[in-house]
Amino acid sequence: MDTNETTPLRAVALVCTLSPSPSPSSSQLLAEQTMAALAEHGVTGKVIRIADHDVRPGVKTDMGEGDAWPEIRDTILGCDILVLSTPIWLGHPSSIAQRVMERLDAEISETDEEGRMLTYGKVAAVCVVGNEDGAHKVSADLFQGLNDVGFSLAPNAVTYWVGEAMQGTDYQDLEKTPEKTAATTATLAANTAHLARRLKSAPYPASS
Repeated sequence: MDTNETTPLRAVALVCTLSPSPSPSSSQLLAEQTMAALAEHGVTGKVIRIADHDVRPGVKTDMGEGDAWPEIRDTILGCDILVLSTPIWLGHPSSIAQRVMERLDAEISETDEEGRMLTYGKVAAVCVVGNEDGAHKVSADLFQGLNDVGFSLAPNAVTYWVGEAMQGTDYQDLEKTPEKTAATTATLAANTAHLARRLKSAPYPASS
């Protein structure tokens, strides 16, 4: 086997449900399933539910005393892969997902000695759940933001489930994971881990 395919990788999944623990969360479930799929490719890591932490509004790396983001940011910077998991609310990512993106905006001005953002070489993926349409729009919004702040995206970098419009079934209520969602999650994991390993062994060039 190519040794590049066995290089250990780290991942963190940020769950952007509006509900703090221990409330059940479909976004948490899909994030955990994605982490399990990544584990099949030699990726270890953890899941963080943002609603459990005092992540302050703002666009700086540290918004002052009590802000939980600096520790979360350290975790992100210590990983090769970032998974962002969000529900759909009114056709958009959750307000917590938007807050995460706003905090990540600070990375645009954080660079290494070669002028590259500290997020260069890190790969992002997205999980979306909801009982309304909008998974493609939500992933498009997040993809654009993640790319702006330096993350790379593999092909098929989103896994999602949306239920029938105007009904109350949640992803976590399903008796079993739909085959299409499971297959999409597996593809996301394989492609994301593959790209992360390639970037780890062949970093982007210095920024001019």
